[in-house]
Amino acid sequence: MRRTARNAVLAVALLLGASALPAQAAQQREAAGSRDGERPPPAAAQRERDPGAGLEDRNLLVFSKTAGYRHDSIPDGIAALEELGAEHGFTVDSTEDAGAFTPENLAGYDAVVFLSTTGDVLDDTQQAAFEGYVSDGGGFVGVHAAADTEYDWPWYGELVGAYFAAHPAVQPATATVEDHAHPATAHLGPLWRRTDEWYDYRSSVRDRARVLASLDEDSYTGGTMGEDHPIAWCQEYAGGRSFYTGGGHTGESFAEEDFRTHLLGGVRYASGAASADCRAERDYTPLFDGGGTDGWKQAGPGSFELGEDGSLTTVGGMGLLWYEKREFGSYSLKLDWRMSGDDNSGVFLGFPASDDPQSAVDNGYEVQIDATDAPDRTTGSVYGFQAPDAAARDAALNPPGEWNTFELRVEGERLRVWLNGQQVNDFTNTDPARSLTDGHIGLQNHGDGDEVAFRDVRVRELPDGGGR
Repeated sequence: MRRTARNAVLAVALLLGASALPAQAAQQREAAGSRDGERPPPAAAQRERDPGAGLEDRNLLVFSKTAGYRHDSIPDGIAALEELGAEHGFTVDSTEDAGAFTPENLAGYDAVVFLSTTGDVLDDTQQAAFEGYVSDGGGFVGVHAAADTEYDWPWYGELVGAYFAAHPAVQPATATVEDHAHPATAHLGPLWRRTDEWYDYRSSVRDRARVLASLDEDSYTGGTMGEDHPIAWCQEYAGGRSFYTGGGHTGESFAEEDFRTHLLGGVRYASGAASADCRAERDYTPLFDGGGTDGWKQAGPGSFELGEDGSLTTVGGMGLLWYEKREFGSYSLKLDWRMSGDDNSGVFLGFPASDDPQSAVDNGYEVQIDATDAPDRTTGSVYGFQAPDAAARDAALNPPGEWNTFELRVEGERLRVWLNGQQVNDFTNTDPARSLTDGHIGLQNHGDGDEVAFRDVRVRELPDGGGR
């Protein structure tokens, strides 16, 4: 096992037939008070996530054992992760010894990377240790041929998401970026063109994982999955977090700035250093997807500025950009948002058409964006009516400068709020002067000094609903 820790390289030997515990793992086990027969929790589960802490002091195990085809790019991938660790303050251990997969050893890591592993690489005991690690909150990152691994281990197939089927020759292709809030893809534009070996998979993951990017098979030769060809995705699985990217066949991949940031984002998510909504998503209709604001209208002072990254950023106020084109009844509204600092904004629901933004305040409900206000006026609250579950909100919230995702689900007079995939509020309207059963939606521009960006506003009507 090779260890790289920020600015130093430490040699760690593995004993024959057993894995030597890294110092961190031993300390974690002692701190957890584990006893014989007890499984120590992973490092990710032992720490209380600080949304502003990033990757500092986190531990990553990179596993690259191969029992089939061996990729020449494996050393490049290890080197890239070590360099990212040195830059961002996390420790990287690399090994090809499956003996590292013991409960005690795995407990020292926030995430495990399967870097182009192939074939059957773990025995039954090692598989059980890894299943226990993930079920206790450990993270998994799969790179490229991680999908060409352990075909006879169904649990692993579900963890990685899909198994490899075939691939054409290495060539350029274009990926459509479907999620602009996840840290692995937030830095990318709507299209990502690069050269790699593009895998076909035996199935699509779309019904069980959040697809982050998908291939346009018209952009290259030899793809066989058709219109639904995911190439990067994430999910919560069996108690842990899983991220997979199909890129990384070539050594040059790990020198590409965009791909390195993509890989780093996957590590941040899997290790718990960043949150994201990784629930499966289908059948949402875009209301704003980075283009113009057709169907939207500004009420009151201020405005929204359209950015090159496809975002709308508040300018001045206090006003409201509302979707004039139609009202909605029972629906799920999703949108991504980002604060620059200690800023203020919100999403209004269930208000009548009006050119006066005060009408939304008086007749609708606002789901607040403001990390430092009073409990019933802070992020995730139904402003002035109901505070969020503060513990759930704080655990899910990404800090200023990073993207977050809201799901606001309206069913009758019930409004539920999800932040980065975690439910943080459940509110029911009982005010006869207000109603959530129909109305418009809007984005608030709060005032000078408040800068909040919005991106990818989309809606899915629920079966018993229907807009007018």
